[in-house]
Order: sequence, then C-alpha cells, then structure tokens
Amino acid sequence: MIAALDKALQGTADQLGMDVDPLKLMVTLFASYPLCGLMKRLPDDRPVLKKLFCLSVSAFYLLGVFDLGEGVRTLLVCSMGAYAAAKYVRSPWMPWAVFVVSMLHLMANHLYHAWYVNPDGKMDITGAHMVLVMKTTAFAWNVADGRRPERELSALQRDRALRALPPVLDYLTYVFFFPSLLIGPSFDFAEFARWLDLSMFDEPARTRGGKPRRRIPRSGRVATLKAAEGVLYVALWVALTPTFSAEAVLGDGFMTHNVVYRIFFLWPLNIVYRLKYYGAWSLAEGACILSGLGYNGRDDKGRARWDRVRNIDPVRFETGQNTFTLLEKWNMNTNKWLKSYVYLRVTPAGRKPGFRSTMATFCASAFWHGIHPGYYLTFVTGAFMQTCGKYSRRYIRPFFLTPDLSGPGPYKRYFDFVSWVAVQLGIAYTVQPFVILGFYDSMRLWARVWFYGHVVLFSMMIVFSTGVRKTIEGRLRERSKTASKLDQIKYEAEQSRMRAGHSPALGIPDTDLDELREGVEEDMRELRKDIETLRARSRRTQSKIASA
Repeated sequence: MIAALDKALQGTADQLGMDVDPLKLMVTLFASYPLCGLMKRLPDDRPVLKKLFCLSVSAFYLLGVFDLGEGVRTLLVCSMGAYAAAKYVRSPWMPWAVFVVSMLHLMANHLYHAWYVNPDGKMDITGAHMVLVMKTTAFAWNVADGRRPERELSALQRDRALRALPPVLDYLTYVFFFPSLLIGPSFDFAEFARWLDLSMFDEPARTRGGKPRRRIPRSGRVATLKAAEGVLYVALWVALTPTFSAEAVLGDGFMTHNVVYRIFFLWPLNIVYRLKYYGAWSLAEGACILSGLGYNGRDDKGRARWDRVRNIDPVRFETGQNTFTLLEKWNMNTNKWLKSYVYLRVTPAGRKPGFRSTMATFCASAFWHGIHPGYYLTFVTGAFMQTCGKYSRRYIRPFFLTPDLSGPGPYKRYFDFVSWVAVQLGIAYTVQPFVILGFYDSMRLWARVWFYGHVVLFSMMIVFSTGVRKTIEGRLRERSKTASKLDQIKYEAEQSRMRAGHSPALGIPDTDLDELREGVEEDMRELRKDIETLRARSRRTQSKIASA
C-alpha cells in the first residue's frame, strides 16, 4: 500500500465520519474515468500498450489502494487454474469442473474472510473474486462451445464461442480489466476481444489533417451523464439511510405501528437499499462506456448505443409489474451469466427449463453471493416468487386481455396497477434477509409482517397445483377458442419491443429467441393436435346423431 495515499484517505474518511474502505472504493471508481480516457487514447495499432496499462492500473488498485496482496494471489490462482483447464482438458465436462471448482474456491474464500480474516466486514478480495468467477466460468464454457459443432449451439453460444485459445496476456487483461475489477460488470471474452482489436466498432478509421483518428466513437458525454446519475443515487442513499434502514425495522419502535404500516414500510426501505447499488453500478458502467467497451452498435437513426454492459435499469425496475421485469433489470450482467451458464446449462437437451432449473439457478446465485443464511432465504423464496409470477402471467393475466389475446382489455390498467403493487411488495419482502444476512433477525422481521410473502406464494403454489389450474385453462380455452400460446407470445414480444426500444425481443439475451421459436413450433404442434381432436370428436358426435 502507498502509505501517503492511505494516510490521506484515512484522514478524509475521519473528517466525513465514514469507514475508509467505501471511500477507497469511490476513489477507484472515479479514478477509472480519467484513466479510461487515457487508455482509449493509446495507439490503436499497439494493443499491447492497452493490455499493460490495464494490468498496471488493476495492480495499483489492488496493491496500492487496498493492500490486497494475498487477494491478488487468490485471483491469480482462480484465473490461471481456469485457463489451464481450458487449455489442457478436452473433456466435455471441463466447463462443469471449472464451474464447480471455481465456486468451491469462492466459497472457501467467503468462509476464510468472514470467520478468520475479516469478521467485521471490511473491504476484502471476495467482491473482485465474485466478478472473476463469472468471467472464468463463462470463459470455460465459451472454449467448450468452440469445440462443438455449430449446429448444436444457440445463436448466442455461436457468437461467444472461442475456436482458439487466446494468448495468456489477453486473458489476464480480460479478467483484470480495471473499470470492472472490483464490482463488475462482467462480460464475455468474445466481447472484450472485439473491443481490444477494435472489431466491435462498425466504422472505419478516420483521418484529421492526414493523421489517423481513433475508431472508438466519442462517449465522454454519455459517460459523464452516467457518472452524474451514479453520484445522485449515492447522495440519495446517504441522505435517506438514517430514516430507512434495517436497524429501523428490527428496533422496538417498529412494532408500535400496525401491520399494514409495517408491510408498506418495507417498500421504500427496499428502494433505499437499492440506491447504493444503483450508484456504484452506474459509476462502474460509466467508466466502461468511456473506455469504449460499452459500445453496442448504432440505432436506426445512426446514434451510438452504449448499453452493452448496462447492469441496472432503475426506472424499469421500480415500475416493474412482474417478477420477469424485476429479475431482468436488476444486476443484469450477473443475471445473463446465471441464465446462459447455469439456467440453460443444467436443463437437459431437448427439454424446456422448469422449476428445477429455476431452483438450481437461485441456489447457485446464493452460493455465489456467500455464506450468510440471508442469501439463501432470499434466493429460495425468489425461486417460488418467479414460479408464481409465471402462474400469474399464464393463468390470470389473459383474462384482462382481449378474447383473442391480441391487446389489453378494458380492465387491463387495473390489473397492471395491482400487479405493480403486489410485485413491489413481494420483492420488498423477499430481499430483506439479503440485507439483514442473519437467520434469526431475518425470521424476526418476516414474523413482524406476518410472513405475508410466504402466505401468498404458498397459497398460489397450492392452488395452481390442484384441479383449479385445469379449470382456469378450460375457461381460457372457452373464452378464446381461436387463441393459442403463440398469440400471447407475439403480444408479449411486441409490447416488450415497444417498451424497450432497441433491446432484444422480450428484453432477454439472443439465445432465448431460439428457444422462443422452438416453443412456438411446439405450441403450434399441440394446437394442431387439439384441433384434430376436436374435429374427430365433432365427427363422432355427428355420426351418433345421424345414426339416432
């Protein structure tokens, strides 16, 4: 650690009345902006300079600012172990082995720092290790996909597959990319490689006065706005935390209010929890935008898009009316990693993901986050919440659409409002243990609000596991005899495109488009079978009437 820098930061932290580690994190986030601006201006024809610059800045952050020498060793063991496995192990089980070993290594790191090294929760290497595990496991799958025939891969897998192992310097620069080193966002190696060799940018090199200009489009204004957005969220979090905090709901004063107040208090409390993440992720994303990595092509009007590594959409999250939107717009790159490298990978070939895939994904997410019981309470409850959300979209929402499912019905706006309130209260209840962490305090808080989340979730699970579901399906078929699941999927896709602008259909990675087409084809086959069955019954009925 640089002694003078540490002394200056400690003095500033003491004056502000805060711990020094959050201040150090903010300093590295802000320092990444001028450093990214400098890195972007290194000669395009000498990428080795960018690699060495990137690694040097990461070393400065880890060693000079945070004094995490032992942590650097941990990151090197994890990253180089995955690289060696990808290089020397040709088995199709290689990515599974990398995933399991990386997760176990991460869990051991969580345990080691929580129990022995850092029981007070100060800044340690576990945050950077979590980001690294996303990168190394994705890298292992990308290498494995590169060894498979293209016909066996989805569109996203083909795009991210690595047909040749990259040089070790490129790989280290990828895993130690300083703008996303400590808190993310994560991304795949193929995206990083296209940024490094400039193939990501769809415009030729320009010249000014006979001298070549960089190919990376200007992003200073967009990055500055993103940084300002992050500062605003952090300021709001600092201002509101004294009023809305976990200590407030666990204190005796909270029980002086009635249960309705206690339930609805969790809503703004949950918003304040999120402000910290909104701020940190926005600042990290802004640095990635300034480096050029956030570039995501151009829109229909020719304007550059900078949402490649976007990690959060606060407006869409706070106005989300279903669990799908909430999960999609929160920690987006981690969710993409879980979806692409857990959810879809644990699903057997030729089958659709189900509840077991969902539960495995949520458990993997909890395991990835750490050892605290609160993580597991939140993610297991979240799995049930997502399943109940599917029930709502499949069996309740269609009653508020037009009979042919092609548009909203007259009462759709009321359904949307009730859904918004329900899902926001549901997520506010579900995530409390994630912040509280301890099992006893988490259960104590849930008891203070009468376990309303679990009561609703388990009631829905029971109802839709009985004959009620078949009754509802019959009512839906009778209400819309010509409609099929395809109509609803088309409607959902169109509405999603209208809301999200240029986001992928349904707001999910491209790999899901292939699954969507397969699902549509399967639904069409089922529909044809149903039609043939109805026709056969009609012919039998007519023959009976004629014979009578």
